[in-house]
Amino acid sequence: MLSLAILAQISEVAAPALLAKAGATIGAGIAVIGAGLGIGKIGGSAMEAMGRQPEAAGEIRNNMIVAAALVEGVAFLAIIVCILALFV
Repeated sequence: MLSLAILAQISEVAAPALLAKAGATIGAGIAVIGAGLGIGKIGGSAMEAMGRQPEAAGEIRNNMIVAAALVEGVAFLAIIVCILALFV
């Protein structure tokens, strides 16, 4: 019973900070999941396109790498923003 009272007091004082940390971690998780799904879709579509037109495989592969790099860059930016939200 005493531990519940202590937790209640702590939650009143630290609630905004805990919510900010929870929001930042959820945001980072969503960014990583979105990037993974996006890169998977890019890779799957590129493999399908290479199967349909094998003569264009080199160009498709180059475009796939550029698109995946752009998605990774956005994901890293989102994760950095979430980390900054934790500490600022």
